[in-house]
Amino acid sequence: MLNITKLYCGVSQPADALRYGEASRRTHAIAPRTAAERKPIVVWNLTRRCNLKCLHCYSDSDAREYPGELTFEQCRAVVDDLANFAIPGLLLSGGEPLIHPRFFDIAGYARQRGLRLTLSTNGTLIDHETAQKLKAIGFAYIGISLDGIGATHDYFRGRRGAFEKTVQAFRHCKAAGQKVGLRLTLSRNTIQDLDRILDFVEQEDIDRVCFYHLVYSGRGVNLQSVDSASTRGALDKIMDRTAGWARSGRVREVLTVDQPADGAYLYLRVRREDPGRAAHVLKLLQWNGGGAHGSGIGIGNIDTQGNVHPDQFWQTVTFGNVKERPFSDIWSHPQHPTLLGLRDRLPRLKGRCRSCAFLAICGGGFRVRAAQVYGDPWAPDPGCHLTDEEIKSAQC
Repeated sequence: MLNITKLYCGVSQPADALRYGEASRRTHAIAPRTAAERKPIVVWNLTRRCNLKCLHCYSDSDAREYPGELTFEQCRAVVDDLANFAIPGLLLSGGEPLIHPRFFDIAGYARQRGLRLTLSTNGTLIDHETAQKLKAIGFAYIGISLDGIGATHDYFRGRRGAFEKTVQAFRHCKAAGQKVGLRLTLSRNTIQDLDRILDFVEQEDIDRVCFYHLVYSGRGVNLQSVDSASTRGALDKIMDRTAGWARSGRVREVLTVDQPADGAYLYLRVRREDPGRAAHVLKLLQWNGGGAHGSGIGIGNIDTQGNVHPDQFWQTVTFGNVKERPFSDIWSHPQHPTLLGLRDRLPRLKGRCRSCAFLAICGGGFRVRAAQVYGDPWAPDPGCHLTDEEIKSAQC
């Protein structure tokens, strides 16, 4: 996860300590000694059931029951374990997590145990009352997925009228005083709609925006990849708009997710435009380490069946199950060869990732994407948008 507001605009953000080892003055958070020593942010898929059928859904969710999901008592045990393990954050996801019959009970208990909660939702179930309940529980952030304006969003979500319900969800959260953000997957369709999406963020005064790069999981395998030129163009447009918001005094937290090569691209742009800041940006990126401290270290996943994965997109690799062993034990005593490999991945990398001049700040990209395309988690990340000239001749 790359924070453009922090790195490109130089504006401190709440999670600076966790991401860059540099505490925000606003939060006075204590930074870990190294990124490799971070506890994981846990993405927990509470249910696979969903009221939509999105084209790019990594969990291939649908509007039906899925046997074997964790019972409420098992969910409470997971919460207790994660709280005792002192993870920095818990992201409740799905399917559509708000469909879970005990969602508010689970979320409320997690807050009672002191966990920092965020929510990933399609937003269509958030009315005024639900927004008030989310605020009352104490969610740090509600992330609502939007993949275009009007008919484009409805097309991606597989349901006519989804866009209007999603727009209302943003407004209900804002009215309740709940911090809310927009989550979007970069695809050919959404990039074509990017100007209107950024306008929407501004018009609705949304606090936070996360742009996800496509991962080929679930139904996402059916979407066409975005070419490098389009990706770079989208990143430039996002950085330009973020900088404009910062200059105007309306700072928004803008992030890109699932492509650590974005850090190298941002650094090169800073080096061209503001050489005086480049060394500091490079230092922050090197502390973070990109993908080297991501899946299997700084992020982990528990699926609806209790299986533990490197991240939410890597469902084909399972380290254990929380019905049999606590997450903390699975994570702290690695036995699976892939988990062991992820924690020492740099020597295992192959091809252009291994020889990249930006390896120290990218960390080999997003490993699940290589596994999905090549069947080899150590192969080059096929989503890397850096040119051969950049990865060979860059002077860090």
